[in-house]
Amino acid sequence: MRTIPDLTTNYLGLRLKNPLIAGASPLCRDLDQARRLEDAGIAALVPSSLFQEEIEHELSAHNHFEQLGAHSYAEALSYAPGLNYTPGRPQEYANLIATLKAAVEVPVIGSLNGSTLGGWIDYAKLIEQAGADALELNIYVVATDPQQSGADLERRYIDILSAVKATVSIPVALKLAPYFSSLAHFAREVDRRGVDGLILFNRFYQPDIDLEQLQVVADLVPSASHEMRLPLRWIAILDPLVDASLAATTGIYAPEDVLKLVMVGADAVMLCAVLFREGPAAVTRILEGMRTWMHDHEYEGVHQMQGSMNHCCCSDPAAFERANYLRALHSFA
Repeated sequence: MRTIPDLTTNYLGLRLKNPLIAGASPLCRDLDQARRLEDAGIAALVPSSLFQEEIEHELSAHNHFEQLGAHSYAEALSYAPGLNYTPGRPQEYANLIATLKAAVEVPVIGSLNGSTLGGWIDYAKLIEQAGADALELNIYVVATDPQQSGADLERRYIDILSAVKATVSIPVALKLAPYFSSLAHFAREVDRRGVDGLILFNRFYQPDIDLEQLQVVADLVPSASHEMRLPLRWIAILDPLVDASLAATTGIYAPEDVLKLVMVGADAVMLCAVLFREGPAAVTRILEGMRTWMHDHEYEGVHQMQGSMNHCCCSDPAAFERANYLRALHSFA
């Protein structure tokens, strides 16, 4: 009798039926699509982020129209006194979380995307009150200020994490960029500060130049499968160093990608581009491929392979470091 491998895993203290999470994207905003993803086997959903810029834009637009013409007549200043305006976008996002929670049985993880502390505390609390099972902080910062040191940037992350952790009781994960001067040190620091999970890595969208219009253009280029190697390398290095859950994102398209990431220590993987390409069928395909490989290689469950190829357990730890660099160049030549 064929034994079905156990794919369950723990991520952010949540018991997931498998490691596959629908990463932050508009896909999870549609209830029918969310249900289809759940039926296909997805283990958790992350609706696209609440963006700081959306809130600021709404406030700016309100202030503009509230004050438009206010100084045209002397009476105008007292005729329509200013209102204590609350932007609607945060409440819309909270309503989405609540609606998703009522529509599916898998965990729903909220996502905040910004660059300053601002109102993140209030918005994090609002998302928790809406029923989110966990929260990811996507602190998207492109460091262009030459007066800002690496330590200053790290302090911003830590301040936001500490403020949110002090406000909410649900698990909190940080979605990191790969551009830290000492990623292992920073990971240990936020782990010590109580972060529940690290998501590796935030994929910054890169601008291009239109040579005819001589303008900077922004276009969305989906990840390529080889980009999975960057989170694979760093999860392998960080897995022995931190207690926080580790999740991988970017370039994950095949069952083999998930298996490799789990082996180096990932507790979960975030799917995005592959879901846009194939829809929920990608989830079923990846899960079936994982089960087939695990059965053929006599693995009873995901827990047997998690971390088995991390930096400490790998037979050649130098393969994750500089020592393998020259060897790789010679093999290419």
